Amino acid sequence: MNAQVWCASALVDGRPQRDVLIGIVDGRFATITAHAEPGTATRLSGFTMPGLANAHSHAFHRALRSRTQADRGTFWTWRDLMYRAAQRLEPDSYRRLARAVFAEMALAGVSCVGEFHYLHHRVDGGQYADPNEMGLALLAAADDVGIRITLLDTLYLYGGFGADGYNEPFGTQQRFSDATASRWADRVDRLASGDTHRIGAAIHSVRAVDPRSMQLVADWAATHQAPLHAHVSEQIAENAACMAHHRSSPIAVLAAAGALTDRFSAVHATHLSGHDIERLAAAASTVVMCPTTERDLGDGIGPTSRFADAGIKMSLGSDSHAVIDLFEEARAVELDERLRSNERGVHAASDLLDMATFNGHRSLGWNDAGAIIVGNRADLVTIRLDSVRTAGTTTKGAVETAVFAGTAADVTDVHVDGRHIVAEGRHSTVDVAGELDATIRELMDDA
Repeated sequence: MNAQVWCASALVDGRPQRDVLIGIVDGRFATITAHAEPGTATRLSGFTMPGLANAHSHAFHRALRSRTQADRGTFWTWRDLMYRAAQRLEPDSYRRLARAVFAEMALAGVSCVGEFHYLHHRVDGGQYADPNEMGLALLAAADDVGIRITLLDTLYLYGGFGADGYNEPFGTQQRFSDATASRWADRVDRLASGDTHRIGAAIHSVRAVDPRSMQLVADWAATHQAPLHAHVSEQIAENAACMAHHRSSPIAVLAAAGALTDRFSAVHATHLSGHDIERLAAAASTVVMCPTTERDLGDGIGPTSRFADAGIKMSLGSDSHAVIDLFEEARAVELDERLRSNERGVHAASDLLDMATFNGHRSLGWNDAGAIIVGNRADLVTIRLDSVRTAGTTTKGAVETAVFAGTAADVTDVHVDGRHIVAEGRHSTVDVAGELDATIRELMDDA
């Protein structure tokens, strides 16, 4: 796809620049010229930045929004309602729901999503005719919307653990389990990466996967040079159970299984020790922060200042989709840290935006995206600088405004691989609000 786009201001070479003319050839940035005339190019007012990467998503959790906010509880009471939603989905309904959710992400500026996928099988645990039907539904949904996807196909074997060992999956958890890691690998080997798809791996958690099976997943990821993600130390109870059974922390268990590499991402990482942080840093692993979910579930505040001090890269995810807004996720990293430390400016606005763009794409295996440079994929997100939140912004302060004041509602235009999928705040093919309403009501009409 060939096109020319002119940006009133854009983030180029690490700083906002004015009057930027961008040439796109075959979906990639071919030329980038600052202080240029627009000519006949498509004009984008406001501030344009690289496409955002949502590094941790569970698409079907979007159906829980509002339904989990009425009563007191914990992560574990929230999980019961999540299981109810998971029990009702089939491949066709999952594609419709995911299409609507991914379209909501597109409206929020997301050009690539990492879908942490563990809803694999029939309600009784049996396989579909194609054992990857649910995963294929997610890939198709991303194609429908026009965003890229890394399908983080997730191994989930057990229903939890404690001092006495691992428990067999029960109820809805049977949909998640492949029974053995070898069967998981055989199934995932049938999936193929492509120009808009990546197939990665995930270990659900130390609660759901034993160390020997973790090692098989880590070996699979190494053989395929694929991203490997895992939920890590999201709750204090998880750490306590891990210590009771393994006599070590979740990070230590994952490290012993060979999971920690520069392709590994620890999701949440809320309750880590100093030794855990040292292990992640030594492996050059990434942490995926999901602040809106972590606060929604009462999980706690992750030690982001310690990650930064150790040189650990952070990316961002909307996880349970309590909201879908990567600007909110980015500023929450800093604002939560301010509450903990009583100090401002621990994470600079430019670093927070890197979490949402450059770092996120690398966490998902897209090393040619996340920055507006020649040769990269032509992903662009434009936000208004004249909304009630952003009015009064100078070009110099555009990054700070985007991160600390902008919201998904300020996104006007989105290009993914050069395709203009969102224009003037509307998706080119999807009635996003209408499809969200219809699919969620169908799924959760009595919840």
